[in-house]
Amino acid sequence: MKFHKEGYTSLALVVLFIFIINAVADYYDANQIIKWFLYAVSAFLFIVIVQFFRSPIKKIQIDADAVLCPVDGKVVVIEETEENEYFKDKRIQVSIFMSPINVHVTRNPISGIVTFFKYHPGKFLVAWHPKSSTDNERTTIVVKKDNGVEVLFRQIAGALARRIVWYVKEEQPVTQGDEFGFIKFGSRVDVFLPLGTKINVAIGDKTVGGKTVIARF
Repeated sequence: MKFHKEGYTSLALVVLFIFIINAVADYYDANQIIKWFLYAVSAFLFIVIVQFFRSPIKKIQIDADAVLCPVDGKVVVIEETEENEYFKDKRIQVSIFMSPINVHVTRNPISGIVTFFKYHPGKFLVAWHPKSSTDNERTTIVVKKDNGVEVLFRQIAGALARRIVWYVKEEQPVTQGDEFGFIKFGSRVDVFLPLGTKINVAIGDKTVGGKTVIARF
């Protein structure tokens, strides 16, 4: 387990806040009840930040025929739908909701070349809202496998997630299971697969990023 680099600033701000409120309490010689309350709040804030930005060290088993789940979370959508941004045809959509207690590292579901990338500013609807996939702040990434099959996946901001981070660009080769980004504080990832892809998960299933096989070609 390690602390993710995207959390350094948040951790520094929390530590500074903890230091200031406790220093003020000591300076004004607050009573013991107030001091213990502040200690409890300080510990809670520190634990929340550390657990949110935790990044488990994983050994990824690469499988060319598999689509690995990009994130930890719960499967909330499996449906045939029209993908209108890139493919402009019908695809199988698999969506995974990430709560604030999940690991928020996002990983490449397949290996290949990034053929399309776009960042969309937008709203901050709750991540499970049907329109969050098209109206919220999001990124769209398409990766093409060696055999020409393309998979599209989106990082989608939620009501609390106000910052999406990505580490990929067009024409870049990516490896299945490697990090392609990070989303802060509750969010969702949509994966769009070719029709006929065998789906290996069901609605409500818990997933582990880089481990759970959500589909097979």
